Amino acid sequence: MVPELRKEEILKSIKKRDISYIKDLAAELNISLSTVRRDVAALEQEGSVIVMRGGAVKYKAEDFDEPVVKKKLIHSEEKEIIARKAAALVEDGDCVYVDSGTTTVGMLKYLQGKRITIVSSSTELLDNLPVKNAKCILLGGEVRDDLESVLGALTEKMISDMYFDKAFIGANGYIPDGGIYTYDDREARKKVIVKDHSKAVYVLMDTSKKNKYAFSKVFDLGEAVLITEEENSEDS
Repeated sequence: MVPELRKEEILKSIKKRDISYIKDLAAELNISLSTVRRDVAALEQEGSVIVMRGGAVKYKAEDFDEPVVKKKLIHSEEKEIIARKAAALVEDGDCVYVDSGTTTVGMLKYLQGKRITIVSSSTELLDNLPVKNAKCILLGGEVRDDLESVLGALTEKMISDMYFDKAFIGANGYIPDGGIYTYDDREARKKVIVKDHSKAVYVLMDTSKKNKYAFSKVFDLGEAVLITEEENSEDS
């Protein structure tokens, strides 16, 4: 098994219970003790788990997301590169979904002048109006102020009645050859519905989020195109 996928399976197992034991993980996943110890040590270094005495390990519960106000100040140059690359993929006539998040919303200023329809779950869309020549639709739903996002059952129902040429999705972490992750399970459900209703799906994340887990797996990274600040990353 690919090391990153194996670590992902180990972390999933650890999340299921309050305390796990190395020997039990090895038996459950049919992996050698030495391999589990090595992978658990790597997960501890990444900040995903806490290793205790006697071969015990527990999930490190850091399931919270930084407020958008704070995230705007982090990796701003990388986010601008990603936003420009993503916006360049949008063509006249497209109906596009722009997810909540600082990187995805950064696209809006680069969409000026394109004859498109923009659907977004970010309340920050209102601060970026007008987008010249674009029809803009802000989804309804429960407002989560700290993330400047709308989500929940009403949002999911609205998305389920829509179809997009291209979707641009944000998340809190990704594992190469693995999945993408977010802290809020409602955000995860929203993103899955968008994926299922889109012809093309792009995930926008800077490389500081590489090898980072969060509470909810959204979907496999292979189901979308990853765009980072690295050159030619959209060919991933």
